[in-house]
Amino acid sequence: MKAYTAQIIYRIKCDGVSTEQYEEQWRLVFADEIREALFQARVVAKEEEATFVDRHGRTVSWELVAVKDLQEVDVKHGSLLFSSVREVEPIASPLWSEPEIAKNKKADTWH
Repeated sequence: MKAYTAQIIYRIKCDGVSTEQYEEQWRLVFADEIREALFQARVVAKEEEATFVDRHGRTVSWELVAVKDLQEVDVKHGSLLFSSVREVEPIASPLWSEPEIAKNKKADTWH
C-alpha cells in the first residue's frame, strides 16, 4: 500500500452566502494506486464537510470545492510532506521611517 498527500479545498459560507474564504487542508491517504487514492481522498473530504451554528447564531458551512492535488509520498522518518516558498513584494519606499541619527542615539543609550 502506498501513501499519498491530498490537497483539499473547502469554501466557507455564512448563512448560505459565500464569504470568499477558503480552507486548504493536506491529508494523508493510503491506497494501492492513484485512482484509489483519489477516491479515498474524496471520501475523507466529503466526511469533513461541516455545518454548524457559530456563537453569533449564524449558520456556517465548509463545502468541498475540490481535491486540488494528489501526490505519492515515501513515508519514513523525516519525509517532506509540504513545502512552500512565499514571494512578497518589497516596499519600495516607506512613507515614513525613523531617521538614522535617532536610531544611532537609541543604540548608544542601550549600552
